[in-house]
Amino acid sequence: MSRLLISFVFFAVVFLSPLSSFASHTSDPTVSLLQSRISKNFSKKFCNAIQNGLSKDEAMTSAIVKTENIVSFSYNPQKKWIEKEDLANQISIKVINDCGWSFGLMGKEGIDYFKSYFLEIYDKTTPDKKLSS
Repeated sequence: MSRLLISFVFFAVVFLSPLSSFASHTSDPTVSLLQSRISKNFSKKFCNAIQNGLSKDEAMTSAIVKTENIVSFSYNPQKKWIEKEDLANQISIKVINDCGWSFGLMGKEGIDYFKSYFLEIYDKTTPDKKLSS
């Protein structure tokens, strides 16, 4: 009986104890703040280009290149921890909330469309660069 109890305690300690985990760098507040600044900067450039009469493709390319230039010359060491998908999602939310209505995109569908559109144009515009690192 005592052997069964000891075995049960051993089993509980070994198999039910929480595993060690490492915090993601993207949960770091400084990374989130940098990501927010990048998405705000991109949104401002994109929305201004749309308001100035550029096509959606021209505005996207222009905003990507201008934002890429700012980020690439940044000395912020946190930029290497930004995930492209997370940044694309945040950029999409910001653009759709700021000026999506002006080119017919709204809500979750608009955000999803803009995100895939952003990633497609980004990969074509800067194939050898990374916006976030």
